[in-house]
Amino acid sequence: MAKKEKKFVIEPLEDRVLIRRLDVEDTTPGGIVLPDTAKEKPQRGEVVSVGPGKLLDSGERAPLSVKKGDEVLFGKYSGSDVKIADEEFLIMRESDILARVEN
Repeated sequence: MAKKEKKFVIEPLEDRVLIRRLDVEDTTPGGIVLPDTAKEKPQRGEVVSVGPGKLLDSGERAPLSVKKGDEVLFGKYSGSDVKIADEEFLIMRESDILARVEN
């Protein structure tokens, strides 16, 4: 009997964002192939889900500037690494996102 996989739904709270890191290049511009140990963690990712927004003193929620599917840039040490169903993600506050990448 096959083992049934659980499907996880992660909904960040407040102004937090769940991000999947995008793959980093394997070669330098000069054509040198980098081993896994020499690669830096990518600082670019795709927004997987967003929270409802920060709760203001007025009781309203401040809308987030990013949405699911956006490609973003973030700081090297931003967020918290989490592993969900053998896949790695980052959870960070929207304020830790530096920019949205327009394609």
